Amino acid sequence: MQKSVRYGLLGCGMMGQEHLRNIALIEGAEVVAITEPDEQMRQRCTALVPNVRFFDSLEAMLASNLVDALVITTPNYQHADQLLQLFAQTKLPILVEKPVVSDLSQVAKVRQATANHPAPVWVAMEYRYMPPVAQFRKQILSGDIGPLKMLNIREHRFPFLEKVQDWNRFNEKSGGTLVEKCCHFFDLMRLLTQSEVTRVYASTGQDNNHLDETYDGKTPDIIDNAYVIVDFNSGQRACLDLNMFAEGSRYQEEICAIGPQAKIECFVPGPGRFWPEKTLGPAPIPKVVLSPRHPKGPIEADIPVDETLLEAGDHNGSTYYQHLGFFNAITQGSPVDVSVEDGLKAVVIGLAAQHSAQTGQAVTLQNDGFSF
Repeated sequence: MQKSVRYGLLGCGMMGQEHLRNIALIEGAEVVAITEPDEQMRQRCTALVPNVRFFDSLEAMLASNLVDALVITTPNYQHADQLLQLFAQTKLPILVEKPVVSDLSQVAKVRQATANHPAPVWVAMEYRYMPPVAQFRKQILSGDIGPLKMLNIREHRFPFLEKVQDWNRFNEKSGGTLVEKCCHFFDLMRLLTQSEVTRVYASTGQDNNHLDETYDGKTPDIIDNAYVIVDFNSGQRACLDLNMFAEGSRYQEEICAIGPQAKIECFVPGPGRFWPEKTLGPAPIPKVVLSPRHPKGPIEADIPVDETLLEAGDHNGSTYYQHLGFFNAITQGSPVDVSVEDGLKAVVIGLAAQHSAQTGQAVTLQNDGFSF
């Protein structure tokens, strides 16, 4: 069995640097090659991995024969094309950041090409691996609430951060907020209900963020708040409540699942670096709260996250656990947790939600959730 993995990264901006920090925590894992056109990002990466080699192109990186696996952390609009290029040029394992595609026209091409790739392909859906979310899921699957009937995911957070060339300010390059940000939550909905989406209805707004910004004479068109109702073929229902100008919230994500026996809630704080400890005190601890109907009364459990993992990124340790799973898939043949099919379906739900908001009509998903 393979014991070590040499990684090559495509792109190394803010999220790419989080991947660097977390890969460094895994024994036997090393980033040896990066393609990154932005000089400032290159300098930041060099500070994290001083001996890394930079390449001007993907072709040059592959020709070097330095890498055993690849991680795609480029801007959203590049993911699908780069993934298809890799499928054509290499048989290496690939981890691709979400969203795996940003346009409905890319879904069939990526799905078909993936089927012929001989190595693991893992879509980065970090929220699955946050320790409080993992515990929340475990208790649902163990039957603590009975059969899950209703699911609510609330994210009240800060606006989109600044990215290289401001690509995340526009639907054209990001796929839109309900794809860029919320494919995580649509993935969680499928994971927790263990069911497929049949219909989506959304109401959205662009009411506060980025309205006074212009880029090449254009004003950002991404939404900053939404309600999305999702129906499943099992009869279960879910709702997303998103607000991206609520950075003062104690918890960034609040997830609630309800069954006939109880409801269970999961509370996840935002990135610690944004928490004003001097004025608000210590950052909140993630927790899971079970509220049974009989006997009545909540049962709270704190789910602390290792401080080393908190310092390595903004996702409550999840990027580390995700990479550990990918590393084990490469070296031990462990199963891939988040397949390309999972990633595609999460994007299609997001695109359907955006279409619903634009038309004012509910959208029915087709082709087993791969189109609408």
